[in-house]
Amino acid sequence: AASWRAKMAAPKERVVGEAPAGYTALAVKFGERQRSPHYLLVKEHQVREGTGIAHPPRRTLFVLNVPPYCSPDSLSRLFTRCGRVQSVDICDKPGPGEKKEKLTSKFFNLKTVTGFQVAYVVFRKPSGVQAAKALSQEGPLLISTESHPVKTGISKWIASYAASVVDPEELKAEVDAYMQDYDKKIAEEEAKAAKEEGVPDEEGWVKVTRKGRKPGLPRTEAANLRVLEREKQKRARKELLNFYAWQHRETKREHIAQLRKKFEEDKQRIALLRAQRKFRPY
Repeated sequence: AASWRAKMAAPKERVVGEAPAGYTALAVKFGERQRSPHYLLVKEHQVREGTGIAHPPRRTLFVLNVPPYCSPDSLSRLFTRCGRVQSVDICDKPGPGEKKEKLTSKFFNLKTVTGFQVAYVVFRKPSGVQAAKALSQEGPLLISTESHPVKTGISKWIASYAASVVDPEELKAEVDAYMQDYDKKIAEEEAKAAKEEGVPDEEGWVKVTRKGRKPGLPRTEAANLRVLEREKQKRARKELLNFYAWQHRETKREHIAQLRKKFEEDKQRIALLRAQRKFRPY
């Protein structure tokens, strides 16, 4: 009985190429000399009614275990044999079918992909999904070809390093174009604000802005640091002056005594001035 319980509790080993429940394993290779194939796990993408706008049901193939060096064009060429491919979206993890924003910069806001990804392959017809699942009956499919190579290994590292070297002229051109667009946007906002100045809105409110010889300017980082430093020094002096409670009380007593002494001196001075006053008509 003990051996039977141990056997049932032991984890089951998964056979290479065996797909999880609901998925179909497709063996692919990224080179003719590659000995061990890579397995893509595919199944029909299922979504709720009205939520799969970008990835419509019955026409979308959900793909798991996509390597980071595998591009959408490579997957599109792979599944073209199953039918006409409408679009291929590669994501870091499964999510809602929302279109990604296209990257407008070649140098900024770039995201480095480090792990395996998921993909959504949308066919023109539903028959493409079933044909893609039937590819598991064939041998390893070759993704990388001479006309459309997929760079892996050393060639991929060399290409990544070459892409990391920034061309100064190209970078300067992109920065100049961005600054021109920014200046144009600021000019349009200022023109719009000047046009709407003094004009009441729908509720009758008029927007008032500060103008003059010295308009309000936002604080720079250096000015903020100077203000913070002054406040810090002020707090430090106050803490040193009144480090103990009895010091704080003695300071107040000395201040009150000085005020009383000064008050008495002022009274004597006023009495002396009054005594020295005389009536001198001539």
